[in-house]
Amino acid sequence: MHRLRVALAVLLTAVVTSAFAQEYPTRPVKIVVPFAAGGPADVYARFIAQRLQEAMGQPFVVEDRPGGGSVVGTDIVAKSAPDGYTLLLMSNTHTVNESLMPGKPFQLMRDFTAIAPINYSDLVLVVNPAVPAKTLQELIALAKAQPGKLNYASSGPGTPYHMAGELFKASAGLDIVHVPYKESSGARTGVLGGQVEMMFDAVTVMNEHVKAGKVRALATSGKARSSVMPDVPTLNEAGVPGYDAVIWLGLIAPKGTPAAIVSKLNAAVTKIVSAPDVQADWAKQGAVAMAMSPDAFERYLADDIVKWERIVKLSGARPDR
Repeated sequence: MHRLRVALAVLLTAVVTSAFAQEYPTRPVKIVVPFAAGGPADVYARFIAQRLQEAMGQPFVVEDRPGGGSVVGTDIVAKSAPDGYTLLLMSNTHTVNESLMPGKPFQLMRDFTAIAPINYSDLVLVVNPAVPAKTLQELIALAKAQPGKLNYASSGPGTPYHMAGELFKASAGLDIVHVPYKESSGARTGVLGGQVEMMFDAVTVMNEHVKAGKVRALATSGKARSSVMPDVPTLNEAGVPGYDAVIWLGLIAPKGTPAAIVSKLNAAVTKIVSAPDVQADWAKQGAVAMAMSPDAFERYLADDIVKWERIVKLSGARPDR
């Protein structure tokens, strides 16, 4: 009799959860972006939010909560109710921070549930036109001739821009100085204005400045040349063997969010990013859609944590510089 009661309770819970998920969402959903407005995370969060709103019939509201290298906004979501109404737009900043910032108040794999990836894009290494280097090899030679004199900007410790710079330093054996800004727009302005010599930035954002001649593109960061910068070599081609660093985005929720809701959101996001018009539009920007099941995305996160842990150790990167 006891076993029957337990079985009935489990069945009832499953039925209630399933019904709840079918009705979800019944009110506005908040997507927290733990980065400043104007960067790739904010831009694509707003795109996904609009498409989810159209597909699911409720407002999906983007709220930018930058600070602490993504820690401020991420911690807000970690402490939110696991009911599907507070989501986090994450990037590989989060997988880096697992080893770069071990003292933060949350752990990615312990406190969050993976929903779905969104897209990835290459980074491009650009220099201010005043820098006397026309190629990557010339920049490397310049940096080696002037150790500690050249600076590179980023949007803060642990961000893809920072870690791409640290990987470049370690791989090419350079002594260049990290100049962290509070957001990517500030770092970009620093390079455009000549206050900082160089930075790695997302091709989706920096390409227009390259075309306008405001910065000089020396190399892109992926395994193959960027579709929007086909004339720019990869770092691997240009003399830094094995270099590979991109920026990717995804959606996660507080741990304990019902699996049926996670599955519903995954299906909706996957449908959005798989649409031919979306993929064509993103390709023009230099972004590539990503689609995985929640379980596959969970494994992807775990693997990325391991990857960046090795690079953090190799580079000696620290959250305070």
